[in-house]
Amino acid sequence: MLPFTACSSADICRTGSSWNGILDGILVGNRSGRLCSNGVFADCDQCSSSYGGDEGHNIELCGRNDSAAASIITVLWENTGLDKRIAITFLRLIGNSLRMQLVFWFALSMVLSAVLPNAVVCATITPIAVSMLKYIGMDDVKNSKTASKILLTIAYATGLGGLASPLGGAMNLVTVEYIQQLTGKEYMYSSWVIRFLPVMLILMLINVVFILRDVKKTDLLGGSSEYFAEQYRKLPKMSFEEKSALVLFVVATGLAFTRQLYQDILPGLKPAYVFIICAIIAFLFTNKEGKRIMVWKQVQGKIVWDLMYIFAGGLALGSLINATGVAKALGEVISSLDMKGGFVTILIILTATLLLSDVTSNTATAAVAIPLVISITQGCGLNPIPYIYVASIGVNLSYMLPTSIRAIPVGYGLEPKYMFREGWKISLIIILVMSIICTLLLKYWSTFSTV
Repeated sequence: MLPFTACSSADICRTGSSWNGILDGILVGNRSGRLCSNGVFADCDQCSSSYGGDEGHNIELCGRNDSAAASIITVLWENTGLDKRIAITFLRLIGNSLRMQLVFWFALSMVLSAVLPNAVVCATITPIAVSMLKYIGMDDVKNSKTASKILLTIAYATGLGGLASPLGGAMNLVTVEYIQQLTGKEYMYSSWVIRFLPVMLILMLINVVFILRDVKKTDLLGGSSEYFAEQYRKLPKMSFEEKSALVLFVVATGLAFTRQLYQDILPGLKPAYVFIICAIIAFLFTNKEGKRIMVWKQVQGKIVWDLMYIFAGGLALGSLINATGVAKALGEVISSLDMKGGFVTILIILTATLLLSDVTSNTATAAVAIPLVISITQGCGLNPIPYIYVASIGVNLSYMLPTSIRAIPVGYGLEPKYMFREGWKISLIIILVMSIICTLLLKYWSTFSTV
C-alpha cells in the first residue's frame, strides 16, 4: 500500500503519472504521491483537503504507511518460517524456571514489537506460547494461573515495546505526523528512541517487577525447556528464503533509523518509502521451485485492514476537531483554569490517554488525543512537545480491557476478569510513577522538550 493523502474531491486530480510523481518525490524531495478520492495518485501541490481549507488542516497520510508495509514484510517471515525460527532459537536458551520464562517471553516480545507492529508480534508470539503450554499439559489457559500469566506477559510486553520506536505501531506514526505538522519539519525516528529511552527503562522495570511479584524463585515450568529443545532440533537448516527475509527487514529498519545520514542526498526517501520499496521487493522472492514465496491474495488476508480505516478515520476526526474549533474552545476553557503545566497537567494527560486507549484502539486514541493536547498546551502558553510525548506514553500503555492487541490472548483462553484484575493495579502504578518521572524529565532534561 502506497503512502497517500486523502483529497476532498473526486475531480481535483485527473492527470499525471502516479509512479513519476512518487519517484520524483523520493529522488528530488519536492513532492509526494497523494491518493485522491478517485483513486489517482497526483502531486501534493495539485491536491487540497476540505478540512479547514489550509495546509495545516490537511489530512496528511504521506509517508505514514510504515506499519502496513512492515506488516507485509512480516508475512514473508511467516511464509518462510523465519518468525518461529527466531522465537524458538532464543526460547531454547532458558531453563524451566518460571521466573526466567516470564522474563524471556517479556524481553522477546518487547524487542520484536519495538521494530514491528505490536499487533503482528502479539499474534505471532502468543500461539507459540500456547503450543508450549499444551505440550506441558496446560491446555486450560482460563483455569491456569501460570498459563494466564504467560499470555498476559506477552500482551504487556508487546504494548510496551510499541512505545520504543515509531515502528511499534500506527499510533506512534499518528503522533509523528502531528509533530511534523506542528514543527513543519521531518521528525527523525532516532529522536523518538533517545527521548523515550529513560521512560522505557523505568517502564520495563515496573512491568517486570509487577509480573514477578507473586512468582517464587522455586516455581518451575516443567517440560518447557525440553519442548523448545525438541522444536529446535526439528528446525531445518536456515534457507535462502529465510535469510532473504531477515536481510530485507534489517535493511529497511536500518535505513529508517539512520535517516539523518542520507537525508540531504535523498530528501524524499522517508522511512515509509523505504518500507514500501522493501515490501514490493518481498513479492519478487521465489523458492527453489521458482514459485513466488508471497502473492497478494495470500498477503491481503493477513494484514489488519481495519487498522487502516482507524488510522485514516482517526486523523480525519482529529482534523475535524481542529477545523470546527472544538480543540481551540476546549483549550481556552482549560487555559482559564490557569494550568501551569508540570505534575498536575502531566497526571491529567496520562490518566486520560491511558484510560481512553483501554476502551478504544491505541491508534484512534492518538488521532483524537494528540491534537487536543496540542491545543490545550498552546492555550495555556506551554511548549506542546513534552506533553505530546507524555500523551504517547498513555496512548501505548493499556492493560485492563480486552481491546486492541489484548484481544489476542483472550482469544486463546485468557480470562478477561483476570486481565482486568491485574490491569487496574499496574495502570494505577504506571500513572503515578510516570507522572513523577515525566515531571522530572520536563524540569531537568531539556532534550525531552525538543524534537
